[in-house]
Amino acid sequence: MSKKQKYTKGFVTSRDGTRIGYRQMGTGPDIILLHGGAKGSQTLMQLGTALSDEFTVYIPDRRGRGLSGPFGSKYGLQREVEDMDALLKKTGAHYVFGTATGAIIALRSALYCHAIHKAILYEPPFYVNETEMNKFNDIGKRYDKYVAEGKFTSAMVTSGELATKVSGDELQPSYQWVKYMPNIILRLIFKIILEIDVLNTKGDDVTLKDTIPTFHNDVMLVNETKGTIENFEAVSAEVLLLNGSKTFLFLKHSIYALKEVLPHVKRVEIQGLDHAAAEDTTGKPKIVAQEIKRFLK
Repeated sequence: MSKKQKYTKGFVTSRDGTRIGYRQMGTGPDIILLHGGAKGSQTLMQLGTALSDEFTVYIPDRRGRGLSGPFGSKYGLQREVEDMDALLKKTGAHYVFGTATGAIIALRSALYCHAIHKAILYEPPFYVNETEMNKFNDIGKRYDKYVAEGKFTSAMVTSGELATKVSGDELQPSYQWVKYMPNIILRLIFKIILEIDVLNTKGDDVTLKDTIPTFHNDVMLVNETKGTIENFEAVSAEVLLLNGSKTFLFLKHSIYALKEVLPHVKRVEIQGLDHAAAEDTTGKPKIVAQEIKRFLK
């Protein structure tokens, strides 16, 4: 790990007794960063580093991953909001950022946790289109089946269909290779990725093999948002909606719907970025950090 990515660790205890661990870096006003599905805190380290010159950054491992305890009974958005509430009380943070399902949690928390003054949401997958969500859930069921059978590479291939099949033929050029690559080749690529990941995973990081099964729980969170979009008219926090120009159409539909109901909202589309923009390795976290800083000034 580079010097810029050094961090300390801390823990909070959520309402149900589950321990939530986080990485901390930087100095300045406090901000909490929430990762998305099948991910861990390690995937937002570069974003945290880019913000740490102006902010004290907290990056928790959400339940079921890394530094944190298990999902526990009655898992859902309420548990995630309780975890956020514990983090807010411990850190004194008034700013939150979330990507993908982390953004769903950030916004849901802003509805109930008035300590949140500003929330930045990168492409939250809200349930706003039943046709698209039926396809989304079909992919999720096949994904779960492969995970249960121990066929993790097949599960990874199936997850790629989120980019190619949820929104029909609409597909940005950066994802076209997934659509036309034979599955046997994709499975081989993902097999190599999994093997390399195991060799490279050290310290507090968790392997892809450990995070892949957690995607099931994030699908649950997406479905829990069905019929709730109007509730967010009551959010008092200022909200920045971020999306990349190259992202999936069904995620843009979520952004459009939220833009219509949130009372204190700004939307920014970042040209050339996709759904992984905030993440290490495949994303452009420095560009996302610039937008966050601009909003929080």
